[in-house]
Amino acid sequence: MTTVALLGAGGKMGCRCTDNLLKSDYKVHHVEISEAGKAALAERGITTVPLEKALETADAVILAIPDRAICKVSHEVVPMLRPGTLVMILDAAAPYAGELPERPDVSYFVTHPCHPPVFNDETDSEARRDFFGGIRAKQNIVCALLQGPEDAYAFGERIARTIFAPVMNSHRCTLEQLAILEPVLSETVAATCVVLIHEAMEEAINRGVPAEAARDFLLGHINIELALVFGELKTARFSDGALKAIEEAKKVLFQPDWKRVFEPPEIMASVQKITGAAKH
Repeated sequence: MTTVALLGAGGKMGCRCTDNLLKSDYKVHHVEISEAGKAALAERGITTVPLEKALETADAVILAIPDRAICKVSHEVVPMLRPGTLVMILDAAAPYAGELPERPDVSYFVTHPCHPPVFNDETDSEARRDFFGGIRAKQNIVCALLQGPEDAYAFGERIARTIFAPVMNSHRCTLEQLAILEPVLSETVAATCVVLIHEAMEEAINRGVPAEAARDFLLGHINIELALVFGELKTARFSDGALKAIEEAKKVLFQPDWKRVFEPPEIMASVQKITGAAKH
């Protein structure tokens, strides 16, 4: 039986991993230091295990902990592992910032959920409200093997499919590609634009548009605009007026060189701020 040590098992991400691992045939050692986390696990009937004991027989160690803790925790944990152990990190920031300790006889694997897609075929009401994923809604995932033998990738992907279940597609990427996906694509660009859209709705409300009308109008238009831009409507297109508005608005809303956020120095600066690496 495969043994997994789950560090941060009672945290927000840890509980999501815990709930899905409970449905699997893995033997899981749950490690948690916070009282709130221990309470969350106790509600699930789970007793925590001391770190040293959890690592003794672990075939894989999942670091379900904040980005800023990865450096400290990994440098404590990795030297204690048996050769061949898989270390799974759930975000690319710390590995990209070079915060993992050097140890060539363990495998490093990074994975992250894509979250349930906007365009989906969910019919269950609970699945439609599972925006994060890992509960009822199907989602895709991305994975990268930083170091280790090829079979370590397959091992890590199996665990990733378990903790993020139900999973549709698993995409293999490099660490550099994962860093482009997050933080750059999903947070630096997409999340910022979504926040801007919400601020624009609030501005419309401040200028007298009824709040419910503004929300309904905006979310409906976002729905069709996403479908148009991402090719869900093969024969439809933006109107000439809309295309002209987009062309002119981009000059006002975005700097001409905004795509520099995809350049490696910009990505490194971003992940260092996320992990606090610049202070180390």
